[in-house]
Amino acid sequence: MTNQTYNGILCVDKPAGFTSFDVVAKLRGILHTRKIGHSGTLDPMATGVLPVFVGNATRAIDLMENHDKAYLAQIRLGLVTDTLDITGQILERRDASTVTEEGFVEALSAFRGEILQVPPMYSALKVGGKKLYELARNGVEVERRPRPVCFYDLHVTRRVETAVYEVYAACSKGAYIRSLADDLGEKLGCGGVLEALRRVEACGFSLENCLTLPQIQQLADEGRLSLLPVDRLFASWAEVTLTKEQERRFCNGAPLWSCRPEAENCRVYGEDGLFLGLGTYDGEALRSRKLFLS
Repeated sequence: MTNQTYNGILCVDKPAGFTSFDVVAKLRGILHTRKIGHSGTLDPMATGVLPVFVGNATRAIDLMENHDKAYLAQIRLGLVTDTLDITGQILERRDASTVTEEGFVEALSAFRGEILQVPPMYSALKVGGKKLYELARNGVEVERRPRPVCFYDLHVTRRVETAVYEVYAACSKGAYIRSLADDLGEKLGCGGVLEALRRVEACGFSLENCLTLPQIQQLADEGRLSLLPVDRLFASWAEVTLTKEQERRFCNGAPLWSCRPEAENCRVYGEDGLFLGLGTYDGEALRSRKLFLS
């Protein structure tokens, strides 16, 4: 066991059967800290990229909510379920034998770009203070308004079986791949459900950045676990380095009138290279937006 204090980001390759909260609970035990949160909930059946924020990095979670994501999804035709995925109760079985690969590709293209999508009942969205999946489990269905989402890239990567296709989907916040499977099945007239889902990108991270829970456990036990620095999330922002006096004022919330960055949003560092936080330049002064120091 190590007494190391962790601050930064862990990209976890979430296993199937775990909720996102299960992953956080597991990491709290491994890292011996309760200051942990995640960005971008994954369903228990889904696997893949789950960015987890530890220590001071948790202050960045609210800034990650609008990040785009990318998935590899397997869509099975010929089924309709109450959850819109393979884990739900089967409501209908339909004949999908007449659907060709060309027909599937053509139907899929209709969902590329900006569309309106109805959120599924089995989701964490709240209506009247209650999560939709809680209402669904009690047999209650409520009206959901269609919401604008965007699929930037949507294409077939392979045909897994006669009625199962793997699809790559790069999408905006709020897009549901289960709803895409259901809507696509309806468009083809045979029904469709999500059979498997793997998130391959989130918050600018990919599977290459991920560790499994057993790997994290082993590295932590050996005292070799290192987290990704939180400023990596803002690599596209302008960089500003302050003097010691400017650093003191910035960290105390005072505007820096003499500091004139080239962009509105800035990563701010001390003269020793330590990441202090994020700043905003309004054309007159650099002001503190969010600090990441203890």
